[in-house]
Amino acid sequence: MNSYPPELLVQLAPVMFVAGLEPAAAPKSPAAPHSPAPKTQDPFVTLSTRLRDALVSQRKVAVWQHEKSKTFQVVLVDKEVRFPPRKIYPPDEQQSHVAHSPLSPLTPTSPLYPDGLIAPIWIRKHTTLVPSVFVLFMRLYEHPAQTPKSPLDPPDADREREREQEERHRDTELSAEIAQRKKSTSERGIKLTVVLMASRKMLDDPSLDSRLTYIRRQSGLDSRASLFVLSPVTAAELNEFVQSLQQALWDPAIEYYTSHSKRVRRKRNRHTQSGTSFSSALSPLGSAGAPRPLRSEGWTVRYEYKMACFAEFRGEEEVALKHYQDAYEMLVTMFGLASMLPARTKRWAEAKVLADCINVKICKLYLYNEEHALALSQHNSHVRKFSDLSRSWGIGEDTFEFWSWMARQYRILAELLEQGIRANLKIPSHRPAPALSAATPTTSAGQPGVEMDAMRSLGVNPSHTLQHPGFYYYTAARCTERRRERFLASIVTMLPQEPRSVPPGYTNEKKVDHLTIILELYTKSYELFKQYAPANTQNQGRQTLYIAYRIAQTYYDSGKFDMAVRFFERIAKTYRRESWGSMMAPLLSTWYRCAQQLGDVELSVRLLIEMIGHGEDHPEDSSELAEDLLAVMQSTAPSSSDEAVVVDLSESEPIFDSEVVFWKSEATVEEEVAFQLTLTAPSGISIASLPFTALSVFFSGDAPSFTIQHVTEPEAREGRGHVRRVDLGHVPLPEYEMEASGKEVTTHLRWHPGEALVLTGNVKAPIPTVIKVICRVVLALKEGNWWIEIPFDPNIARVSFVPNPRWLWSLDPVRYLPLQRLEYSFVTIRYQPHQLRIRLHHQEPAYLNEEYPITIDITNIDGRELEVVIDALLHPTELDDAEDHIRFGEEESSSLIKGISFGILAPSVNVFKTLYLTSTCAPGDRMLDISIQSRSTASLTEPKSPVSPATDSSVSLDTSEELHTLIVPTVEAIKVNHEVTYRRTLDESQDIDSISAPDADFLTRAHGIHAVVATTLECVGPWGLSIERVTLHRKTYDSSLKSMADPLPEWLPGDEYRVISRLHLTLDEDENYEENPVPEPANYEVFWRRILPNGESGPASVSRFPMPSLQPPGDGLVALVDVPSTARLHSPLPLRLTVRNGQVSRSANITVQLEPEPSDGFIVAGLRSGRLPILLPGAEETILWQLIPLECGFVKIPNIKVIDRRKAAAGRNAVPGETDTEGESVKVIDIRWEGRGTDGGEDQMYARRSMDSTDSESDRRPPVPTILVLP
Repeated sequence: MNSYPPELLVQLAPVMFVAGLEPAAAPKSPAAPHSPAPKTQDPFVTLSTRLRDALVSQRKVAVWQHEKSKTFQVVLVDKEVRFPPRKIYPPDEQQSHVAHSPLSPLTPTSPLYPDGLIAPIWIRKHTTLVPSVFVLFMRLYEHPAQTPKSPLDPPDADREREREQEERHRDTELSAEIAQRKKSTSERGIKLTVVLMASRKMLDDPSLDSRLTYIRRQSGLDSRASLFVLSPVTAAELNEFVQSLQQALWDPAIEYYTSHSKRVRRKRNRHTQSGTSFSSALSPLGSAGAPRPLRSEGWTVRYEYKMACFAEFRGEEEVALKHYQDAYEMLVTMFGLASMLPARTKRWAEAKVLADCINVKICKLYLYNEEHALALSQHNSHVRKFSDLSRSWGIGEDTFEFWSWMARQYRILAELLEQGIRANLKIPSHRPAPALSAATPTTSAGQPGVEMDAMRSLGVNPSHTLQHPGFYYYTAARCTERRRERFLASIVTMLPQEPRSVPPGYTNEKKVDHLTIILELYTKSYELFKQYAPANTQNQGRQTLYIAYRIAQTYYDSGKFDMAVRFFERIAKTYRRESWGSMMAPLLSTWYRCAQQLGDVELSVRLLIEMIGHGEDHPEDSSELAEDLLAVMQSTAPSSSDEAVVVDLSESEPIFDSEVVFWKSEATVEEEVAFQLTLTAPSGISIASLPFTALSVFFSGDAPSFTIQHVTEPEAREGRGHVRRVDLGHVPLPEYEMEASGKEVTTHLRWHPGEALVLTGNVKAPIPTVIKVICRVVLALKEGNWWIEIPFDPNIARVSFVPNPRWLWSLDPVRYLPLQRLEYSFVTIRYQPHQLRIRLHHQEPAYLNEEYPITIDITNIDGRELEVVIDALLHPTELDDAEDHIRFGEEESSSLIKGISFGILAPSVNVFKTLYLTSTCAPGDRMLDISIQSRSTASLTEPKSPVSPATDSSVSLDTSEELHTLIVPTVEAIKVNHEVTYRRTLDESQDIDSISAPDADFLTRAHGIHAVVATTLECVGPWGLSIERVTLHRKTYDSSLKSMADPLPEWLPGDEYRVISRLHLTLDEDENYEENPVPEPANYEVFWRRILPNGESGPASVSRFPMPSLQPPGDGLVALVDVPSTARLHSPLPLRLTVRNGQVSRSANITVQLEPEPSDGFIVAGLRSGRLPILLPGAEETILWQLIPLECGFVKIPNIKVIDRRKAAAGRNAVPGETDTEGESVKVIDIRWEGRGTDGGEDQMYARRSMDSTDSESDRRPPVPTILVLP
């Protein structure tokens, strides 16, 4: 930002002048050797000092200052400070009636005369020369206090009169001074506020109010916020006073700048109405060389800019932004017309600076409102517009001026963002959203937000999204590099020209240290990129490393080679690790030139060898690398000739394209396996001149497995694609053959471009292991005093090399056999596999609740003794409430039984054991994994050869494992079906064998009911069952199991067995049995065995079947008929009718009528018609009759009618003529045959009708109870 006037960039705030706080002058007295102790400092001096510090610290002048608090920019001035004149008359027109501002383009003495726009001095006038409020601190006179001689002395009237006269005199002088300052501030519309400093004692003086009133009136101060009194207070209280003072003066300050804005707006409107047209700018000049006044568009720029500044003073950011944008657009319009602002003139340069500063203001105001996209769009638009204008001015991309301006724009944006971040500006994050997981429902794919996230994940354009400041520092540095390049190019073109033809700016550009500026910008960018790097990454970002590379390049260009080497060393580590070959090639080239300048020959040799590996990335720069390396080795000597210079290429690009191929992927112990190692020279660079003297290959360890020495072969064939093969025979592995030394052979170790050397041999291992790819290959170079070793990993291929595993089959002609497998670079050595015959015997399907036997039959058909152990794993099922388990011997588990030993099996020995599976609750498939693990007894002893620590345990031990998965279908052995019927009972006992909830507080109206449960057991499985017994675990009134004396037979598939049980329930009428049924009252246990195909019975099993929950239906008012089923002719028999009121809250008024018919076959003795007592809820009444049968056969009993009378009105309210027989018929039920379901359907009376009844109407009537009369 130093390239622009600070007045045009700083944040504007209301200005407050503070006078009267000048520091006290130090006394000028010679220092005495024994001076007395200093007196106590004047408290008002201390107060003034604190006031200065408190006021000045309120607000600092800065470019970025987004504060909403009401704080002023305080300027300390002298009491006698004078304001600049508002308007002056032109010197040659003293009689003119029109005066203008000294800074107006209409004033000849103005720096803007005649066509200037805005000068920084105008901003400086309103920030340092003219305030919005003026605060004057003055000392209130206090008469010296005099202590009376005695407390009892009365006040001295003469002294009091003298004190009042002196105070009035001093107050008058003070008022005159204030009035003088008031006059100067009133002329400018500036608010004047006076702060009188007085002691605390004066605050308690009763005359203080009258004195203040006198001073205000005499000086002409306003009545609002114009006069304050301050006494020496603490620092905290002083800060509160400063805050309150600013709060009180804020509104007058805003009114001051508002009046300025209104004045400027009126001028703009008058100028717009009376100004010249736009076309006047294109009119020819009146006379050559005459100054041309400012055009209408220029006045518009001035007024809009002034209104924007005054709005910024008021803190109205939106208004300021609008005026700045209008001023900017009009300024761009002026630049578009060459006749208004001719290029390369003074006014053109001033306007260009003004446009840049307005652009910064607009971007800053956007950032204040967190409108990052609009701020960046404004900056990009400014760069684009003025780039196009610069081309029209002849300042294009081929000039250093263009790139100087571009660098300045990006640098000022970076500095603006950097200042904003220090003030809590938040830069938006543009990291892509995390990918949607596979579990996300696919229905969200139709949402527009998902599509936007998918587009963001592809990346963002940095020029369209606001970045952190480091990105713009980097862009500014790149522009400065272009600036330097164009300047250096211009130097070449300017040398033959005369000094008079040098373009403008060339002389100043020669004084610029471009490299220092570039280094400064890159350094700032590097630090910011590191600061904004993700916190969870260990490595630096690619952009950060590239900036570091540019810093190193700049150090190289500036001649600081040691600093460049430091950067190259740190950058190269990451580039090597991440295989950035395209970035490493230019880095190594510059690094090598630095090493040459520093005279470091060993570093030069290392870099040349590494550059040879990267030679194919830049073949135009690598044709002479081998010759340069050979020349260095011949002309120089290393620092130590006793030790080899090791150039490690493990993380760099290797010199050769290497490939290791094994003929087989697996082999057994002591079996030889063939391998081939191919070293192919790069085709884009020649290394034939490199003096390779030896090649050592290491399989493992520090000792080479074989070494190839170089011999010269005069008749060696050379050319691209030529293949040479060296047969090594058996290659000993040092870790297994300790006494054997590495093999040595000889061959020609010179490679022309594209030439290949194939080393072939055989390896074997005495123990199981993994012979991985060859660990490393070491090439040795010797020339003069140099001894260089180049180790590299043959597994690391060059970037341009495409692995194509193949086996060299013949040399003449050259033929290869492709290998169609993935694991070709290592071989696994294993023991010979174990030979076991495994059989699993079982009879599926399995039954529920059965211990299902699974026989595991293992036979050793190997020639070795094997120790066999099995693991059984029962997989969990998806069936609800299934509780399965497996058992082997005494060990039982619901999931895993581990380590079932089958012992040591000698050859041809057979062993079988049984595993039991028990499945419960629900039928379905059960899955078992049975792992059979075998181990040779010979491997239990110590091996003869050591085992590599990296070898897998499954390979090093002579073990084997075979996995069998068994799916066992499980079905039900017995299927159960229950039928429940509820029957009423007339038993008087209510709590014997009750199986309802144990509630001791039963109501007296509770009655019993019988539940008849008919249970059918059906053999539904494919296998027959041998039933040992069926047990019912609950007391019941009766069960058909009690009457079974014979043993239960065998059940074949499809057989059914039925059990009928009668249960007695005691009901509670307050209980809702539909919502709270009686829980399972009993359960059956069936003890059974499976009948095997050979006729034998399997293991004993138990199945448990609970009875269903009972939901007895509710009863209302009912009549129960109890009569014997059989009778003797002419023998009396009882007929009992029980009327039961099962209603909860209603009583019953019952009448009973017996209606015999002539056709009835009985003589009836008893009540014919009568009324029962009132039946309360839960009560019952019984009526008895005696019947004498008169005929044999099925005889109907007499008809019985039971009526519940319901009177519409009682007593005197009864309607005359109404009978008492109205009511509701009550259902009469024969308890011998009745039964109800759970739903409480209609009662069924299974009474027999007369055999000779043929009346069709009888079919529509309910059945009538009958009695079988025997003779």
